[in-house]
Amino acid sequence: MSIIAHHLLLLGFVTPVWVKPLWIVAVGAAVASAVLVATLYLLQLAAPKVGAIAWATGKEAVAQPIFYVLLASGAAALVLFLFLPYFTFGEDVQVVEVNGLTLIKILGVVLALWMASTSIADEIEGRTALTVLSKPIGRREFILGKFLGVLGPVVVLFIVLGAIFLGSVSFKVSYDARETGLPDPTWLQCQAEMIRIAPGLVLALLEAVVLTAIGVAISTRLPLLPNLILCGSIYVLGHLVPLLAQSAVAQRLPLVPFVADLLATVLPVLDHFDVYEAIARGLPLPAWYLLWLTVYCALYTAVAMLLALLLFEDRDLA
Repeated sequence: MSIIAHHLLLLGFVTPVWVKPLWIVAVGAAVASAVLVATLYLLQLAAPKVGAIAWATGKEAVAQPIFYVLLASGAAALVLFLFLPYFTFGEDVQVVEVNGLTLIKILGVVLALWMASTSIADEIEGRTALTVLSKPIGRREFILGKFLGVLGPVVVLFIVLGAIFLGSVSFKVSYDARETGLPDPTWLQCQAEMIRIAPGLVLALLEAVVLTAIGVAISTRLPLLPNLILCGSIYVLGHLVPLLAQSAVAQRLPLVPFVADLLATVLPVLDHFDVYEAIARGLPLPAWYLLWLTVYCALYTAVAMLLALLLFEDRDLA
C-alpha cells in the first residue's frame, strides 16, 4: 500500500463521524451558489436593465453591515443551539432542527425587509429613484430589479447559514449519542439526518420569498418601521389563520370562519410552509406537497409584485 493511500485510510479512521458526510453540504452549497450566479448572468442577458438594477441592489445589500451582523449572529446562534439543555428526553436533535430552520427564516425575512426599505423607500424619499428613472428605465424594471436585488442576498444568507445548520445537525446527532451514553452513530446516520431535514430549508426559503415580495410592495409607500410592523402582522396572521378557522368551526361561531376565510384569501397562508416539526420528527415530506408550495409561492409572489407595480405606478417621485 502506498504512503498516500495509507494516510488517507488513517484519516478516514481519525476523522469524526459527523464530519464525513459534510461533503454533501459542500457540494450542495457550491451547486446553489452556481445556480444563483447563472441566474444573475442569464437575467443580465435577457433583461439588461433589470439585471443591472438587481446587481447594484444586491451589491449594496452585501456591503451593508447588517448583512454581516445577521450572518454572524445567525451562525453563533446555530452553534449555541447545539449545547443548550432542552430536557426533551432524547428529542434534542429535533428541537435544534426546528429552532435552526425558524431562525434562518426569520433572519432572511429581516434582511429582506431592511434592504427593501433602504433600497426602495429611502431612495424614493431621497429622490434617488427619480434620478434612476430619468434614464431609459421604466418603473416596472425598477421594481422588478429591486425585488431580485433584495432576494439575492437573502439566498446568499440561506446558503451560508444553511450549510452551517446542516453541519450542526450532523454534529448534534453524534454529540447527543455521546452525552446520553448511546452507541456512537455511523456517518451514514448523520448523513441521513441531514438529508431528511434539508427540505425544511427549501420551505423556509419559499416563505421568505413570499414575505420579501410583500415587503417590496409595502416599501413603495411606507418606510422601514411601518413595513416591519405590517409584515410582522402578516407573518403572525399567516400562521394563525388555519388555527382560527378550526377553532371557529369547533365552537360554531358564525362570523369567525368568514373572517378567517377572508384573511386566508387576502393574506398568504404561511402555516402551509411551517411543517418543520413534522419533518424533524421523521414524517416524510411528499414531493407533490413541496411542488404545490413552490407553485403557491410563485403565484403569491407574482400577485405581490403586481400590487407593488400598481402602488409604484402613480407614486409621486418629485
